[in-house]
Amino acid sequence: MRPGNPWPEVEYLVGFRDDVRVEFDATSVNLTTSVSTFAVRLPEGRVRDALAALADDLVPTDKALNELGPAERVQFQRLLGRIGRLLVYGVLIGGRELIRFEHTAQDVGSKAETVQPDDLVKLSRFALCRSRSGMLVLESPLAKVRVLLVHRAARELVASLADVQRVDDIAESAGGDLAVAEVCALLGVLVGAGFVEVRPAGEDFDGEEDPVLRQWDFHDLLFHSRVRSGRFDEPLGGVFPHKGKIAPRPAVKPVPDGPSVELYRPSLEDVTQRDPGLTAALEGRRSFRSYGEQPLTAEQIGEFLYRVARVRTHFVPAAGGEPGGEIVSRPYPTGGSAFELELYLTIQRCAGVDPGIYYYDPVGHRLVLVNDDPQDRRAMLEVASVSTSREADPDVLVTMTSRFQRLSWKYRGMAYATTLRHTGVLYQTMYLVATAMGMAPCGLGIGDSDMSARVLGLDYLQESSVGDFILGSRPPGDPGIWDQEQGWEWVNDPEWAAWAGSVLRRH
Repeated sequence: MRPGNPWPEVEYLVGFRDDVRVEFDATSVNLTTSVSTFAVRLPEGRVRDALAALADDLVPTDKALNELGPAERVQFQRLLGRIGRLLVYGVLIGGRELIRFEHTAQDVGSKAETVQPDDLVKLSRFALCRSRSGMLVLESPLAKVRVLLVHRAARELVASLADVQRVDDIAESAGGDLAVAEVCALLGVLVGAGFVEVRPAGEDFDGEEDPVLRQWDFHDLLFHSRVRSGRFDEPLGGVFPHKGKIAPRPAVKPVPDGPSVELYRPSLEDVTQRDPGLTAALEGRRSFRSYGEQPLTAEQIGEFLYRVARVRTHFVPAAGGEPGGEIVSRPYPTGGSAFELELYLTIQRCAGVDPGIYYYDPVGHRLVLVNDDPQDRRAMLEVASVSTSREADPDVLVTMTSRFQRLSWKYRGMAYATTLRHTGVLYQTMYLVATAMGMAPCGLGIGDSDMSARVLGLDYLQESSVGDFILGSRPPGDPGIWDQEQGWEWVNDPEWAAWAGSVLRRH
């Protein structure tokens, strides 16, 4: 980044990041990081010399450009634009380097803003301050750069911005460490980069935030910026960050000890003969929060779990094979055949299965009792009921947990996002199977991961809940959720849903 310079005390430096290895040969330069190599064709000459200087130390940008001719300046600036993520930019104010910038996106175009001594400033609510590689840094999903707080004065200034402050008050509280002009210059750089908000004297911050930003929670926008490429510069995807250092988790979870209930195994012929078909299940899918008088049966639970989540195949590499090669297959898809999701059933009412909390063994196709405490069972069901605004008192609660390291051993930057994608896929699979079987399904949006980890006997950081789904027997009659008298407006062939309803009633 090369911001504007509203204050004469500001000077900009540029150099390579510490984690970049620079190697020159006769006609090119290779820039290598832990995850990639960038090769630039660059023969001998002053542009090559200027680039080599950046490998030794941070140098003033003006000095680097002044030693080049007009055409060479253009070439050098274009080159810096191409390798921006490999560079670090220092900001000197009053002769001291206070902060550094690292690009986290390709198209960085921010410039410093002019900040006056009587302006009001505060840290953006989207700004994140954390430790990274031994340095305190500022990051934000609104910014395309990372700020390294290299000087104590910069760290103290950032710490003072938790609440609205006048700029000259910040300078006064700095005890002379930063003059007012220096504070204005530093804040101007941080405002331009998107980390600090500013208002003229006499204005306030109440109700001023952009209505789009007001509808973003901090953690949601940060999550969005980190799990897809574009605004973050760290490794993303299947880079196997722990290969050779940590053993991968097994594809099949060891079954916990406890009394077990063998489940009914449906036959393929029976299922295909009575199945209503994919279109009927899709069009007839509904969410139910009330149930029929008769409970679900152990046979129905057995068929549902067999069709939704059983392990179908198991591949184990030969001795000496590549670590992480063990995979399984289940009826729903996952990235890399990870199948990190596990199912636990909290059963309140089911003919043939005693109330309790069970683990579903997807290989042995059985339920294993992991907790028979009535209070824990009630606590699990209570959270599920609250998620439905207490419309439902679930007969069966299916808790989906993730064995996180099954994904994070292979994926960097997207492991948790991937497990949430898998959870959504499993929700849809459960909805379709439950609909085809004439059950009453409902996916839930809220759960208590901490409480469920305790109840299920899990380590919160290794395996905890990421989704919840409730089941029961379907109540009599049509739910009528698309009743036009209630305001529903039919569009795009509503007869599909009507047809599906009639098909499902016959099944």
